[in-house]
Amino acid sequence: MWIPRLLETELKRRSVSRPVVVVSGARQTGKTSLVRRVFPDHAYVSLDLPSAAELAERDPALFLKDHPAPLIVDEVQYAPGLFRHLKQEVDRDRDAMGRYILTGSQPFPLMRGVTESLAGRVAILQLGGLSWAEIHAAGFDPSMEELLLRGGFPELYRRPELTPRDFFHDYVASYLERDLRAQMQVGSLRDFERFLRAVALRTSQLLNKAELARDVGVSAPTAAAWLSVLERSGMVTFLEPWFSNRTKSLVKTPKIHLLDTGLACFLMGAGSEADLRGSPFIGALWESRVFIEMKLHLDAGIGNGQLAFWGDRGKEADFMLHRAGKVRLADAKWTAHPKGAGSLERVRQEFDPPPNVTVFCRTPNRYPLSDHATVVALDGVADWLQDAE
Repeated sequence: MWIPRLLETELKRRSVSRPVVVVSGARQTGKTSLVRRVFPDHAYVSLDLPSAAELAERDPALFLKDHPAPLIVDEVQYAPGLFRHLKQEVDRDRDAMGRYILTGSQPFPLMRGVTESLAGRVAILQLGGLSWAEIHAAGFDPSMEELLLRGGFPELYRRPELTPRDFFHDYVASYLERDLRAQMQVGSLRDFERFLRAVALRTSQLLNKAELARDVGVSAPTAAAWLSVLERSGMVTFLEPWFSNRTKSLVKTPKIHLLDTGLACFLMGAGSEADLRGSPFIGALWESRVFIEMKLHLDAGIGNGQLAFWGDRGKEADFMLHRAGKVRLADAKWTAHPKGAGSLERVRQEFDPPPNVTVFCRTPNRYPLSDHATVVALDGVADWLQDAE
C-alpha cells in the first residue's frame, strides 16, 4: 500500500531546477519508496549492497559508467568518494536536471560530502515520518493516544497488525548494532541504550548535557558526542530559543525533541493507551508531536519562517514562528478544552503589536478562546505555518 507523502510535490519541484537531489532522513522513513515512486524511469542501485558500495568508492568512474543517468543511488553515504565524480558528470551537462537522485540515512556526514563537492548543483530535502495529514489520507483515524504510541514510521501503518512494541524493539536493536557501530566507537552499547532512554525521558525539555551525563554515568564530552550521533542519525533534533539583545533574561538553551513519539513511548516504557493516560510525560510527548508536525510541513515547503521557542524565567511559548519581522506564538496542551492560553497571554505582550496566539490541543473543532487566542486541532498546523498576521 502506497501512502502519499507531503514531500512529493517539493521533491518534484526541486528536481526540475537542480541536477542532483538528495533526500536524507532516519532509517525506515520511506526514502527509497518515495524516490522510486516519484522517479519510476530512473535506474536504481543501492549501496546497502557491499559490492556496489565498494565499486562506487574504489572506482567511481566505472560505477557511473555501469549505472548511467538518470539514476537513483540509495544509501549514498557508504561511498563518499562518489560525490567528486558526480560533480564531473553533472558539469558535462549542467542543463540536464534531476539526473541523480540520492538518498542517505546519516545526514551530517552525507551533507558534508554534498556541500563540499556539489555546491550549487544540489537540492537537499529531509524526509521524516508520517504527518497527521498523511496518516488520514491513507485511511487511518487513530486516537491521539494511538498516534503517540505508533508515531510516524510508515511500516506501522502499512502493516496495522505489527505492534509498536515489536517494531521499535527491532528498530532500536538494528540502530545500536548497525548505525552506531558505523558512526563511532562506543565502549558499551548497553550504556548507550540507557543514554537513549534517558534522552527520550527529556523530549521537549530544555537540554542539560551535564545532568544527562550524570544520570547515565558518562562524562560530559561523551554525552555531547552521543547526542551528536543521535542528531546525525535523525533520531533527535534541537529547537533553538528565540532571543534578542533587548531581553537579557531570555532562555538561550535549546529544547531537545525525539523525532518520533512512538519511539519515545517505547523508550519510556509506555506500551498502551492506559500507560499514556497515567503518564507524567504525556504533555511532553504531545508537545513533541506538535513540533514534529510543524517540522514535517516546513521540510515539505508548506509554510515558511524561522521556528523557535520563546522563554524567560517566568513565561514561555512552546513555539514561535518568525517571518519578515512578524511572529506567531503557540502552545501545545494535552487537553480537549483548555481553560486559557496560560503564559502565552504574557508572552504576546512582549511584542508590538501583540500577536494573536494559538493553543494546539485534542479539540475536535477549532474555536476562539478569547479575542486574541484560538484553540486548534493537530490538523491546523499547516494553516498556522502559512497564515500571516
